[in-house]
Amino acid sequence: MIYLRAFLVGGILCAIGQILIDKTKLTPARILVIYVLTGIILSAVGIYKPLAEWAGAGATVPLTGFGHLLANGVREAVVTDGLLGVLKGGVTAAAVGISASVFFGYLIALVFKPGDKS
Repeated sequence: MIYLRAFLVGGILCAIGQILIDKTKLTPARILVIYVLTGIILSAVGIYKPLAEWAGAGATVPLTGFGHLLANGVREAVVTDGLLGVLKGGVTAAAVGISASVFFGYLIALVFKPGDKS
């Protein structure tokens, strides 16, 4: 049943993104920012944590899950480090994912020739 819930929530998030791409003039970068900010806002008001527990990877893997991760990292760091936690909490919580993205992006750039689509 967890697989079905993950598929449904992840599919809904992807469908919303596809609708935004098809029906608006928003760029993919702006949609990315909207998704991350939505995850942060839903986490701040306490909605995203129950959703993530119910849907599993369907809610934690998409970009909204990254926003949730950042918000939780800031929340925990503020409790332990005070105001300094606002600056370092999100980066500390997401450090492994950010490092992996940079590393694998570099590897792919070495293997393939980057360039324009033309």
